[in-house]
Amino acid sequence: MAAWRRRIAVSWLAAITAAAPYALTGCSGSAVGQIDYAVDGALVTYNANTVNGAASAAAQAFARTLTGFGYHGPDGQVVADRDFGTVSVVGGSPLVLDYQIADNAVYSDGKPISCDDLVLTWAAHSGRFPGFDAASRAGYIDVAAIDCQPGQKKARVTFAPDRGIVDYDELFTASSMMPSHVIAQELGISEANVTTALLTKNMPVVDRIAQVWNTTWDLKPDLDTKHFPSSGPYRIESVLRDGSVVLVANDRWWGAKPLTKRITVWPQKADIADRLKNKSIDVADVAAGSSGSVVTPDDYRRTDAPSDGIVQLIFGSRGRFADTVVRRAVALCTPRDVIARDAGVPIANGRLHTAAEDAIGQAENVPAAAQFDKSDPEAARTTLGGAPLTVRIGYRAPNARLAATVGAIAKACEPAGITVTDVTSETTGPQALRDGQIDVLLASTGGASGSGSTGSPAMDAYTLHTANGNNLPGYSNEQIDGIISALAVSADPAELVRLLGESGPVLWADMPTLPLYRQQRTLLASKKMYAVVGNPTRWGAGWNMDRWVLVR
Repeated sequence: MAAWRRRIAVSWLAAITAAAPYALTGCSGSAVGQIDYAVDGALVTYNANTVNGAASAAAQAFARTLTGFGYHGPDGQVVADRDFGTVSVVGGSPLVLDYQIADNAVYSDGKPISCDDLVLTWAAHSGRFPGFDAASRAGYIDVAAIDCQPGQKKARVTFAPDRGIVDYDELFTASSMMPSHVIAQELGISEANVTTALLTKNMPVVDRIAQVWNTTWDLKPDLDTKHFPSSGPYRIESVLRDGSVVLVANDRWWGAKPLTKRITVWPQKADIADRLKNKSIDVADVAAGSSGSVVTPDDYRRTDAPSDGIVQLIFGSRGRFADTVVRRAVALCTPRDVIARDAGVPIANGRLHTAAEDAIGQAENVPAAAQFDKSDPEAARTTLGGAPLTVRIGYRAPNARLAATVGAIAKACEPAGITVTDVTSETTGPQALRDGQIDVLLASTGGASGSGSTGSPAMDAYTLHTANGNNLPGYSNEQIDGIISALAVSADPAELVRLLGESGPVLWADMPTLPLYRQQRTLLASKKMYAVVGNPTRWGAGWNMDRWVLVR
């Protein structure tokens, strides 16, 4: 299935890329050099691969700033990025892939892109080095070896026997590869020494590498841009006091030049409606309902479409919520039917299969799920033995849809003796749950305020794999780990249905999360914008921002 999706994407992308300049010829006016783009997450880091980075809007903002061997196209499929390089399958059992980086591929600071960057990406995500705060190990955990001569443009990646992952094209894609040479500069060692330390497991050096990888790319006003080189059509020029990030054309980009020279990416605030009305935003890519009832201005186009992310209650692992009984009680009084109806979508039951609902996704809709469709405060009270419970639920604010969701839960759970409090803020996210500041995080896949999805159900399933970084409930179940591992290497629909069917009763019994509904996306763009197309994954509409054109 992945192959035909890639073929469609390549032809579709070629059409839209070719059409954009010609579309301008039929319009009065001329292309402007500045576009304002609003997203629905925080812009706190350049590194979209940490736990907090993956839950932020970093992927929406930097898909064309940090490129890779592929990027996620309009349907969430991976499109090969031949400007960056090529991937060749040279072995099937075990799976062996050859990665060839383009000869002229260079960072915006002039440093060559090399296989050292692949080694760093693998090491951060592999799970072999606990110092890295990577969100996911999916795919990378199955790599047995990377052959890389430091400084070279090619690498051979060999997977473990019987671990030929189906969605291998999800690896080393846009926004996943951070510049190894920046870490070398920070540590005062050569880039070759960084790579050698990772490949030889020199743990004292690896621990220092991990610390730099975790923190050096935090976004702050007045940052030193030398630490933030680009491998794509855009580079970071500055971070403004309000948290917005200014991207400008990267003069060292070796591919097709971006059609607009400057794009300012704005983290979502409460003033989306006002900014659309006064035309100070050209593109807004946000969760439906997050900004309340936004009236679409006459000179804007609006598209509403489902994402691949599931809005859910993610239970913490501290205090009383370490107890399955407590999590089940909250789930029993949560009015999932009301919440989904208010969002205008069906209830979602999937935890391990996050793609659009289909026959495979329905495999998780087991009989055990039915008792959690509607609020049953009496059952919740009985489950707790009549004991009172206070629940602190948080989400990233502002978000009108999620505020209403917490209100609905509070009202439905009150008769059960469960007091729900809304303890949200503009900084609420995975870290608040990890630190015990909240009991439950209300968010999409992986704790994201946006879609959160990789576009691959098998990769998304790792959010419940033991020790995965974005396994925010701290859930650990050997049977579920085995199922998740098997999903990654199976392309047989019947086998996928069997595996998901086995997982359903276990996950509904253990209740690490409570799925609510599929997050819907709202994409608003000026009618004078060209080539803006939505995306159901965490990369959102920004996947092709270098083709955007605004005519005035």
